[in-house]
Amino acid sequence: MTTPELPLNGDGFSKYFEILPAISESEKAAAFRIRHSVYCEDLEWEAVRANGMETDAYDAQSLHCLIRSRASGDFIGCVRLILTAPDDPHALLPFERTCGPSLHRTQLDPATMPRERIAEVSRLAIVGQYRRRRGEKQTPAGSVQENEPGSAEQPRFAWLLIGLYMGVFAIAARHGLEHLFLLSEPRLARHLNKIGISNTQIGQPTEHRGFRAPAVMDVRHVIEHLEPLLKSVYTHVDAQLDQHYRLAACRTKPAPMG
Repeated sequence: MTTPELPLNGDGFSKYFEILPAISESEKAAAFRIRHSVYCEDLEWEAVRANGMETDAYDAQSLHCLIRSRASGDFIGCVRLILTAPDDPHALLPFERTCGPSLHRTQLDPATMPRERIAEVSRLAIVGQYRRRRGEKQTPAGSVQENEPGSAEQPRFAWLLIGLYMGVFAIAARHGLEHLFLLSEPRLARHLNKIGISNTQIGQPTEHRGFRAPAVMDVRHVIEHLEPLLKSVYTHVDAQLDQHYRLAACRTKPAPMG
């Protein structure tokens, strides 16, 4: 029996995947376990933790996102948006610490932007079993150069990566964020631009687990200029997130007085 291919549209994406905000402690723990699997065990970029969860000081000021396989019910990827510190908005984001001297500040200077409107895309990871092709297991989320949809049991990770990015933009728009920064391999940045996720390099590449260059994405511009295919995925992802935010709000709403 052959496995059906994934339709390359929002309906197909929603049939097989679910994007949700990691709001509860158990959901955040699921993201931390994925990060540990990828960053500590697979790539060995971070030290193995006894509790099996990769965390750092930025998690407390971050918005976290997960992707789940509907077929297995398992969480298979995650990403976070690091916000500026509410008590010290001019405290540097990680990319500013890493790339500060190499930033083209005459082009765009994050230090002079409204700090409550910016964030950094960070810790994007997809579990190893979905990064099987040659070279893909050496990066936390693979690449987006393949166009093959894959199957329900083994979807092409490019669609997982795209789904997580659509989740990033939907969450950013919901929280009033205007610009997102990231450190990425130049090849990944080129592929993102190629498929319509517009990003602009704002500094020289620097050594950080391989050569990575700082880039910026304009949230509104990206959303408004998505190609029809990605726009369809974005619309479905945004609806999924909205449903989960509503459920989370209901869970935290005080019970009526009897």
